[in-house]
Amino acid sequence: MPLAAPRPETWIRATPAGLYCEPGDFHIDPSRPVPRAVITHGHGDHARPGNGEVLATPETIAIMQARYGDGAGANLQPLSYNETLTVGEVGVRLMPAGHVLGSAQVVLDYGASRVVVSGDYKRRPDPTCLPFEPVNCDLFITEATFGLPVFRHPPDDREIDKLLHSLSLFPDRCHLVGVYALGKCQRLLALLRRAGYEAPVYLHGGLLGLTALYERLGVALGPVLPATGVPREALKGRIVLAPPSAAAEPWSRRLPDPLVAQASGWMRVRQRAKASGVELPLVISDHADWDELTQTLDDVGANEVWVTHGREEALVYYATKKGYRARALALTGFEEDE
Repeated sequence: MPLAAPRPETWIRATPAGLYCEPGDFHIDPSRPVPRAVITHGHGDHARPGNGEVLATPETIAIMQARYGDGAGANLQPLSYNETLTVGEVGVRLMPAGHVLGSAQVVLDYGASRVVVSGDYKRRPDPTCLPFEPVNCDLFITEATFGLPVFRHPPDDREIDKLLHSLSLFPDRCHLVGVYALGKCQRLLALLRRAGYEAPVYLHGGLLGLTALYERLGVALGPVLPATGVPREALKGRIVLAPPSAAAEPWSRRLPDPLVAQASGWMRVRQRAKASGVELPLVISDHADWDELTQTLDDVGANEVWVTHGREEALVYYATKKGYRARALALTGFEEDE
């Protein structure tokens, strides 16, 4: 008689250091240094320095090395998408998550049981990374950054059209767009190129390194130039990308009458945009919105759903009403910013 599949809660659990897979003896996106870590992607709240053995996609390892140098990990092991590696008693496979370059879902097979840890993900196409691929599983551990029905992201092209229309309306102003250094900056560049914008885009110094890394890894982003040292007059009618905090810093005073924009899913919340001094909110997110989250639950076909780092309660309620076994998973150390 075949053995019953082990229940997920008997072999994967939340610990103070993060999600821990016991039969493989590793953590996934640990919040503190651990001996063995599987990393879903390169954002700092998921990929922290100081771990011993690190397993991730080649792109994520390159991002970690660019950010942390020797601190990226004592032993870095790349694992390409859809390849399986046995770690302890567990088969580990990385599948595209569609969040940023190199982002991955972690597929864990133990006995006859399969768990998929989503990491951060989105479902809409992104020119800078491979799209999310649903994987059937018994337990799906999903993020819920935008896990409320109010969050329904508009089409990316519509938001890019807003930016380009504003640029034509205010040719004497510089458009200063707040973006995060990993993922959002490069995606915005790619979306601008797809929309036919061929002029150089000027970058804050904090965005140059990872943008150059994307180019080295084969992601074409068109002409970019450092914004520092450019004559004020030359930036009239131009797009400048910078970290969201830069608009409030002395650095921005060199720009000609900057019109402040920001690209984020949080720009759906008008009060948040207003409080940040954003004149042109662009709702462009690297996370799944409510409809994408709920569609993904159906696509992966899991009987059980654990929800983490975000608006857990609403998605847990939705999943329970749909007949899934669902609960919130209390993991700390993950940020809301995107």
